[in-house]
Amino acid sequence: MWLLSHRRGSPAAVISMVIFLTAFCAAQTSPSSSSDHPDLTQLSVEDLMKIKVDTVYGASKHLQKVTQAAASVTIVTAEEIHSFGYRTLADVLRSVPGFYVTYDRNYSYAAVRGFGRTGDYNERILLLVDGHRMNDDIYDLAYIGAEFPLDIDLVDRIEVIHGPSAAIYGNNAFFAVVNVITRSGRQSKGLQIAGSTGSYGTNFGRFTFGDKGKNWEALVSTTLYDSHGPSKLFFPEFNSPDTNLGVARNLDSQRYRQVFAKAAYKDFSFELVYGPREKKIPTASFGTAFNNPNAQTTDRTGYADLGFSHRFGSDWDLEAHLFYDIYTYDGLYPFNYSAEPGGQITLNHDYLNGAWWGEEVKLSKHVFSRHLLTVGSEFRDNARQTQTNFDIEPFALYLDNHHSSQTWAFYAQDEYSIINKKLLLNLGIRRDQDYAYGGATSPRAGLIYDPFAHTTIKFLYGTAFRAPNAYERYYNGIGQIPNGNLQPERIQTAEVVVEQYAGDRFHFSASIFHNRIHDLIEQVATPEGLQFKNQDSVRAKGAELAAERKWKSGVSLQMNYSYASAFDPNEHVSLKDTPAHMANVAVILPVVPQKLSAGLDLHFVGSTGTLSGKKTDPFVVTNVTLFTRRLYRQFEVSGSIYNLFNQRYGYPGGNEHVEDVIYQDGRNARLKIAYTWGTEKVFTH
Repeated sequence: MWLLSHRRGSPAAVISMVIFLTAFCAAQTSPSSSSDHPDLTQLSVEDLMKIKVDTVYGASKHLQKVTQAAASVTIVTAEEIHSFGYRTLADVLRSVPGFYVTYDRNYSYAAVRGFGRTGDYNERILLLVDGHRMNDDIYDLAYIGAEFPLDIDLVDRIEVIHGPSAAIYGNNAFFAVVNVITRSGRQSKGLQIAGSTGSYGTNFGRFTFGDKGKNWEALVSTTLYDSHGPSKLFFPEFNSPDTNLGVARNLDSQRYRQVFAKAAYKDFSFELVYGPREKKIPTASFGTAFNNPNAQTTDRTGYADLGFSHRFGSDWDLEAHLFYDIYTYDGLYPFNYSAEPGGQITLNHDYLNGAWWGEEVKLSKHVFSRHLLTVGSEFRDNARQTQTNFDIEPFALYLDNHHSSQTWAFYAQDEYSIINKKLLLNLGIRRDQDYAYGGATSPRAGLIYDPFAHTTIKFLYGTAFRAPNAYERYYNGIGQIPNGNLQPERIQTAEVVVEQYAGDRFHFSASIFHNRIHDLIEQVATPEGLQFKNQDSVRAKGAELAAERKWKSGVSLQMNYSYASAFDPNEHVSLKDTPAHMANVAVILPVVPQKLSAGLDLHFVGSTGTLSGKKTDPFVVTNVTLFTRRLYRQFEVSGSIYNLFNQRYGYPGGNEHVEDVIYQDGRNARLKIAYTWGTEKVFTH
């Protein structure tokens, strides 16, 4: 079906057909043979858990040990998510080395390895759910906060692949790839009802059912969330009688509804995600009226993905996907155009509507016993890229922009085992072609050496690109002009990684990196208005350290530290958008053996430059969670206190904010309860 769906005979259709037919013919001709590569894709979940070294799928689009991946990889498990009371994907990423995650009381943003820009919508990070691309077709944004459309409790593990991965994934795999892997029907067998209540009138409920049979498994879940938020927030920049003395009342509420379903029957799979979110805006961003209850954004994102995977013979693996995605953004912004106190408020509506469909076909085969060859093709039709902006009453149209675009790509990767598997050479290349901006070629290389039984050294080189998105190319609103001549920005990265294991109870890793970014896309002022241009070059260098130790008593300790320095080589000026130093400490302590444990999470962030030229104060935020382990049959309880010591801290505001620093919540708490009917526990710690 997916082979016949391309219009105008796109090259991806031809490539897809070649790959599919090659695999089909191989099934008829290739004899069974052994391979030096362990076939992790055929192992059960139980068998995978016995492997002392973590496994990762997202680094090469097939399951492999972390030590064999041509990247520095961080794995966050479901156990860690529950043990430390993480509520969103943003909470998880804050614990990952090199990630600086901020929140402006509407959206969450992630800077990586010393690079962050105000107005960056996470488009330099590729976000995946079970390998499905989540970045939209207008902003290329990646939702990571409460706006992420999947309940974090449905996550089995999260793979963070550091560094550029465009040789496998193409656009947006610039600084990192985040692959969120969900739980399956066999892991979630039974019915679970979960609920929580917390500070600021926050309530949550979820219903999940999973089951499996001989040739099938399925999971369905729905989540409801509602939070009033703090009843009042003080912003000193608005501290005047005309703006309610800087107090925004009842303007931090948030609610979302999420639906998730996945099913598998023999070689076929299906996955559905949909999640709308509504958020009030207390910060009066973009020059809107302060303390006005009409300021609100509504985001909707979702997809349906039909997959097929099959093993031909003993070493041919075919995987194909056909998908359809949607994305809408509704922004309501109250403006006082007269700029006079008490002037008439006009409600402005900013609306985006995106829809795209596409396909991917991938084939992996062991060749000459020591080579694992992976080839694939992708096609994506951005069928709808609509951007509109207008005042509701009196009606005034400022923008009515309709576009569409198509991209296709072909990629190949070879993993060559040398010297009794002690030396692995990974070579990959991908060609992306876009009918709007042209194309980009992305190579990468990795040399992975195991000098000792539990020691791995990786020498990595990678390139990536980020194509100009529809917003940067076409948005033509008040004070902003389009630029159809934008070209992709590019990055080159060199990195050395050392990993050391001692059984399954100790792991240490260290990496040093150097990034070179060219043709950076930035918004600059011109005589006609603001415009995105290929502007700067940036260099960044740094190091990341991480260690994990587990004891038989159940005590677990994780620590990581990140240093990054980014600078403009032309101006010889350091960039101040992200902190140079960050660190995390996470501890799990048994309180009552096998019954009750405590998770302690400390997050340190160094000082960060603001747009005014000042600096935020460094801070340490401490979170603590008490959670049960099989307290009574299938009954589980957890309680969390966030910002335990009521630390006052904030993140720099963006260009759209009057606030130089946007301060975060003080001490707050959550109590969560879950009960499962079934033969297995749905979530285990």
